[in-house]
Formats: sequence, structure tokens, C-alpha cells
Amino acid sequence: QVQLVESGGGLVQAGGSLRLSCAASGRTFSNYHMGWFRQAPGKEREVVATINRSADSTDYADSVKGRFTISRDNAKSTVYLQMNRLEPEDTAVYYCAARYWLFSDYSNWGQGTQVTVSS
Repeated sequence: QVQLVESGGGLVQAGGSLRLSCAASGRTFSNYHMGWFRQAPGKEREVVATINRSADSTDYADSVKGRFTISRDNAKSTVYLQMNRLEPEDTAVYYCAARYWLFSDYSNWGQGTQVTVSS
């Protein structure tokens, strides 16, 4: 198991930026594919961005393409989500998650960090 702790959330005005971090501990971080998810009040959790073990493949939800960037530093056991041009619709609790196999369910989750974008 890998333990995940998110940080970097907060309150920001529309058009602003935030960078979320997710620090991993426990098992070898570089063995895990990582993802960022979010859940807004009254809505289902949705995937925001994913990155594979070697960081040479990323994928994004259509709603964040061109605004968000996922990256990872395996030496620091950390995955990041750079969020630019934030919109009120981005308001949610953001979670990072890990999975060992590329097409398996995400099995390890962080506790989440709140992102609030004011208009």
C-alpha cells in the first residue's frame, strides 16, 4: 500500500492559479500510476488527470485540457496538479489516487484538499 497526502488547496479568484501536491509514502512511488480526481457538492467524483509511472503519458478531462497540468517527481515521491485559469466550476474537493496496474481500479486514495474558486 502507498499512503497519499494532498496539499495546496485553498480559496482563489476566478482566473487564478493553484498547484496541488500529493506526497506518497510506503511502497515505491515510481511503481504506481497516479491520478487526480475531484468531487463537487452534489456531484459524482470525476477524474481530472492521470499520469503513468514513467510520466511519458498523461490524460485530461475535457473540462480542464489546456488549463491543468499533471506531473510527477519520482525522486520526491510526489505528483502535482498545476491549475491555471481557474473557474468557479472547478470548485471541489480534489483527491489524488494510485494504482499499481494501468487498467485496474485506483486502490489508494488521499484524504482530499478543498479548492474553492470565487467569481
